[in-house]
Amino acid sequence: MRWRDARRSSNVEDGGSRGSGLRLGGGGGLGIGGIAAVVVISLILGKNPLEMLGLVNSVVGGGGAVPTQNAAPSAENNQNREFVAAILGETEDVWSAIFTQSSTRYEQPKLVLFAGAVQTACGGASSASGPFYCPGDHKVYLDTGFFDEMRAKMGGGGDFAEAYVIAHEVGHHVQTLIGVSAKVNEARRAGQDVKGDGGLLVRQELQADCFAGLWAYHAQQRHNWLEAGDIEEAMNTATAIGDDRLQQQSQGQVVPDAFTHGTAAQRVRWFKVGFEKGDVNACDTFVARNL
Repeated sequence: MRWRDARRSSNVEDGGSRGSGLRLGGGGGLGIGGIAAVVVISLILGKNPLEMLGLVNSVVGGGGAVPTQNAAPSAENNQNREFVAAILGETEDVWSAIFTQSSTRYEQPKLVLFAGAVQTACGGASSASGPFYCPGDHKVYLDTGFFDEMRAKMGGGGDFAEAYVIAHEVGHHVQTLIGVSAKVNEARRAGQDVKGDGGLLVRQELQADCFAGLWAYHAQQRHNWLEAGDIEEAMNTATAIGDDRLQQQSQGQVVPDAFTHGTAAQRVRWFKVGFEKGDVNACDTFVARNL
């Protein structure tokens, strides 16, 4: 992926660190399956998944999130920051152009890089949470150690797979701006069951996957920066984080009623819809009969 010539966003922030930083699935932290289980339980109990993940990870990791002085940034960390700033900058340019076509202004989100633990408007979170978007402060949160986990366990990683993760979270920001997230939250507050195969949470996540594909389509049209194997990288990651894959790994069986993100096949399909169509209207997962 030829990302080095892309414009760097000025909206990347440092969110602090804790020692060397917890790593998803490494050391004393939660694994991928454990994360899925905690998220499912928190949704059933009506709790904030980010808060529960932070609490569980604190117990498993052996202590609370005590900030320490940051070490000097390594060359790898600087490279990660450059990459994140380049991808975020491209999402800004693509979505600004799309919003302008509808005579509206795109509000650029902030992206916070952190290690270990971070405080957000949605509550406390640890690196075990993985990348996430907080609608309360319009920020994407990313522990770049997550990229190491992708390379080790989630389809092999790669720069375009990492770009897909960022674009997916930015997709949630777009959903907040256009009112999709508010409607899903209203349904939840009204007592509607939003979980499960075909439920609103799954449709929301699949739309974010579609938006990530849409971003990739426009980025390719603008720069022709995709290389051989890039799409396969993203598809391998999308496959690895499907609800069915995570449930099978964590509990040995698939429970569709507990789905929150969609199956591996669904995540791949909707990314491809966005990438092939390049049209926001094609990403309306809420009216689709076949996910």
